[in-house]
Amino acid sequence: MTIRTGISGWRYAPWRGVFYPQGLPQRSELEFASSRLTSIEINGSFYALQRPESFLAWSAQTPDDFLFSVKAPRFITHMKKLADVRTPVANFLASGVLALGPKLGPMLWQLPPNLGYHPDRLAAFFELLPRSTAAAAELAAAHDERLDDRAWTTTDADRPLRHVLEVRHTTFEVPSFIELLREHDIGTVVSDADGRWPVIEDVTSDLVYLRLHGDKELYASGYDDESLDRWASRVRAWADGGEPADVRRLAAAAPPAAGRDVFVYFDNDIKVRAPYDAMALAARLGIGPTDR
Repeated sequence: MTIRTGISGWRYAPWRGVFYPQGLPQRSELEFASSRLTSIEINGSFYALQRPESFLAWSAQTPDDFLFSVKAPRFITHMKKLADVRTPVANFLASGVLALGPKLGPMLWQLPPNLGYHPDRLAAFFELLPRSTAAAAELAAAHDERLDDRAWTTTDADRPLRHVLEVRHTTFEVPSFIELLREHDIGTVVSDADGRWPVIEDVTSDLVYLRLHGDKELYASGYDDESLDRWASRVRAWADGGEPADVRRLAAAAPPAAGRDVFVYFDNDIKVRAPYDAMALAARLGIGPTDR
């Protein structure tokens, strides 16, 4: 099992001359960030379908053992609200995510604050999701005509494909939601956003996925030494197959495991805190690019 710390996105103008050295070409920013972190969320895919050549370029600019998480399109989660989305999911998969090859990590599905808990809709959506890159390639081939001249529908190897769900409506705070995630082997996102959205920390798969948006000011505030120490302790507990002493659960505890993968992404980018907090947490955990 592995622990990775990283950032949500990497192309932010305020980071230039602060995290990124003065004069660093924009085309070199991903290479610079990936030399200091072990994973990055691709979030441009949330706003629009990307192209295979972009995914190929991102893969080429990062170390061999680097991993990307890919944020799924808001068209599926926010506009369609997960209903009747077979073709949109196929289009997303055909947009080039499989071109990442061995650098393709989890897929993040972030629901909007105005979408409540609908178990039947969720179950149908979970059944649609491919659990391997071969299955993803097969579904990608069902894309519509909009991707006819730009689709990537092959995989270089058949690998497991994992999915995580971030929810933002209080109706998800029920035990049956946790049971549904476990039934379908979907990871829940532990979201830290100063209480703005539900904090759900039940373990629902072999992957624990954290998104730290800012503990005092959304997308802005940094994490102080005390907060980072606490998160490091919690991450170790999850990675070791247990649970933190202060975990907040909705359902019964998951059985202890030999170990779990833990991915931690900092999304407090406005004041250029995210990359520094990610590196500081990695240092506390004794991990980093030299340890990959």
